[in-house]
Amino acid sequence: MPVIETKNALEKEAVNEICVVVDNLVSSENVMRFLQSQGFTVSVMQLDGKYRIEGTKTLELTEPLPASGPVSAKKTLVFIDGETVGRGSEELGAILMRSFLFTLKELNPLPWRIIFINSGVKLAVEGSPLLTVLGELADLGLEIISCGTCLDYFQIKDKLAAGRVSNMYEIASSFLEATNVIKP
Repeated sequence: MPVIETKNALEKEAVNEICVVVDNLVSSENVMRFLQSQGFTVSVMQLDGKYRIEGTKTLELTEPLPASGPVSAKKTLVFIDGETVGRGSEELGAILMRSFLFTLKELNPLPWRIIFINSGVKLAVEGSPLLTVLGELADLGLEIISCGTCLDYFQIKDKLAAGRVSNMYEIASSFLEATNVIKP
């Protein structure tokens, strides 16, 4: 919600400076990335368990920049909403997911971003057998993001081991920004 409220404040009136206060690190990082995508220079200060994000408009945009990620002609988004691929055997589905993620390394061009939501977030946390391949994908430049609400729901946010926590605004924006979406 902090990103959406920040977006609404910016849309309400044209501002050159903005200050947003949130109560957790993940929200501060999300607001910071959003403001940067809108042409703001951002600083973050932590005070008494709260995060103060101050932004100053430094770039006048005729059209908003993408929420994040490099600009390219083709942006393939990989959307993973579960721990397995397909229906039926859970064991087979887990094998297929592993194979799918390993195969992503061989694609040309490589996907731009992988989004994990719902139980798919469990693939990016400590103890996941897929951390090695996710690390290899990140090393190749793929951005890996996991839904913060989902991580909270499963009480595993503190165990995230691949990529970073994101929010629904960035996830929804990613679908708009993508030229192609793959869902195994």
